[in-house]
Amino acid sequence: MEILILAAAKPSLGYAREGVRFFEERLRPLGRVELRYVKAGRSEEVSERLLEASRGCLRLAMDERGENWSTREWERRMRDWQLHAVKRVALLIGAADGHTAALRESCDAVISLGRHTMQHELALVVLLEQIYRVHTLLAGSPYHRD
Repeated sequence: MEILILAAAKPSLGYAREGVRFFEERLRPLGRVELRYVKAGRSEEVSERLLEASRGCLRLAMDERGENWSTREWERRMRDWQLHAVKRVALLIGAADGHTAALRESCDAVISLGRHTMQHELALVVLLEQIYRVHTLLAGSPYHRD
């Protein structure tokens, strides 16, 4: 199964660029994770680009209005997708204004990284960390919360 992370614009803040680099390196040996950026712009434009780029994928919109999955819930869902031969999962991160209602309705799920509003570059780093953590669990590494 491939994970495609689609985000609006490359990070411009130093901490976010460094965090993205750090987790891309850690994820490389663990699985097929691709990070792609779409051109920034108004919410409507970015949402259209994200939907186009994720065509044919199981889509998850990252949005503070969504469900809040625990790490174990992410792991359970990823195992389930693997068992059901889901080929590609796209995780969508919008720009500063977030996603449109149309994008959220077009997704298979809307997921929250927390109930607070999070700057989109920070959300990307947090999401990459969670994907890394889940991949280590799928590979059989122990989880410090068990």
